Amino acid sequence: MFTACSKDHTLMKTQEKVIIKPRGKVHYDYHIKPNDRVAVTVYKYPDYTPTNMSEKGILVDENGYISLPLIHRVHIAGYTQSEAARKLEKMYAKYLKDPALNLEVLNKRAYILGEVKKPGPVPIDGQSTTIFQALATAGGLTDDAQRDHIMILTHDAYGNLELRRLDLRNYITVAASDLTIKPNDVIYVSPSSWKEFRINSENFSSVFKIISDVASPFVTLKYLFDN
Repeated sequence: MFTACSKDHTLMKTQEKVIIKPRGKVHYDYHIKPNDRVAVTVYKYPDYTPTNMSEKGILVDENGYISLPLIHRVHIAGYTQSEAARKLEKMYAKYLKDPALNLEVLNKRAYILGEVKKPGPVPIDGQSTTIFQALATAGGLTDDAQRDHIMILTHDAYGNLELRRLDLRNYITVAASDLTIKPNDVIYVSPSSWKEFRINSENFSSVFKIISDVASPFVTLKYLFDN
């Protein structure tokens, strides 16, 4: 649950302090969530690669488990893709010699909202994408977009919730910023006529409420950042 707290931009609580950062790179690995879909490949043993897996992958159930041949139900929610793969390899090693395994989450995505031509989910292949790829997937900015004040709601490797601001009109700012978009990030492009937003953007809880209201047709922010 998110709650208000002090005046120093620490305005909501997660497990760690909430902070606002204008830029900065952090190491990031996607952690598997319930309702994700994963592809599992057992390289040297194709007979044990799931044969009932559709193009959408194997569903991680609401308790964080998947079901696989030979080793049956395995809990993988909360693991990174590589951690889950190593866990499965150890379990298969009880039955198979030197199993080599790959696991990939198929439904990683960010969300882009507001003044873009096609708001909604942005599929992410790999661990991340760029802000420009996300904007291209969304069909680009509308004529009413506020290009100098794009908001990116994200979180770092420690679980801190962050709000990044990006000015696409300023080359120096763009060059110096971390333009990486990670799974579950939310990009919000506000309308240029919304002057109140520019004023309230210094207040984290105000921005979070605005973005949460706009995001609600697509996803709840509490699901993205609490799981």
